[in-house]
Amino acid sequence: MFTLHHHPLSPFSRKIRLLLAEKDMAFTPVIEKPWERRAEFMALSPTGEVPLLVIKEALALSDTNAICEYIEEVKDRPNMLGDTTEERAKVRSLSGFFDRVFYNDVGMTLLGEKALKRLQSLGTPDALTIRKGYTALDEHMKYINWLAGQNNWLAGEELSLADISAAAHLSVIDYLGDIMWDKYDDAHIWYARIKSRPSFRPLLADHIPGLPPPPNYANLDF
Repeated sequence: MFTLHHHPLSPFSRKIRLLLAEKDMAFTPVIEKPWERRAEFMALSPTGEVPLLVIKEALALSDTNAICEYIEEVKDRPNMLGDTTEERAKVRSLSGFFDRVFYNDVGMTLLGEKALKRLQSLGTPDALTIRKGYTALDEHMKYINWLAGQNNWLAGEELSLADISAAAHLSVIDYLGDIMWDKYDDAHIWYARIKSRPSFRPLLADHIPGLPPPPNYANLDF
C-alpha cells in the first residue's frame, strides 16, 4: 500500500488524494507540516515538499505531475487523461493552468496570507495582497464558469484530471470561505457535482485546528 505525506491545505496534496480515490487505490495518509522540516520526512523528500507518495522503501515521488503520471500508468481505468492525443493535450493544458496560473494568482496569495501565515506564526495578513487575490479569483472564476458551461466536465464530456486539478485548488479557497458561488452559476453546478462524489468526502472532513472551515464547506447543498 502507498503512503501519502500531505497537508490538508495543500491543493497539490488534495489533487493526489482525489486522483487516488477516483482510481480506488488504497493509501495510508500522513499529515505533514512541511515548514517544520521533520527529519524523517526530509530523508524521504530532500525538497521538503508535499505531496510525497512513498511507493516502496526505495521509491518515493515528490513531483505532483510525476505522481499523477505514475498513478495513471499503474491504473489506467478510469482514464483521467482522455483517449485521444487531442483530449490528453487539453486535459494536461487545463490541469497545468490550475497548478501554475491559478495557484500563483490565487492560491499562493489567499492561502498564504489568510492561512499559512497564521499556521506558521509569520505575522498579520497583508490587506493589499489579499485584495489582489480576490481580484484574480473573480477573473479565474469567470473562466471556470465559462468552461463549465461548454461541456459536461471542464475538459469535455468525461471527468478528467482537469476537473480534479480545478476542484483541488478551489476546495482550498472554499475552505477559507472566499468563493461567492452564487455569482458563477455554471461553476456552482459543476463544483456541486464533483463535491458530491465519494472521492471528495475525505476532503470535506478536513479540519485544521485553529482554522475551521465555514459551515457550508461540507454542505453538499451549498
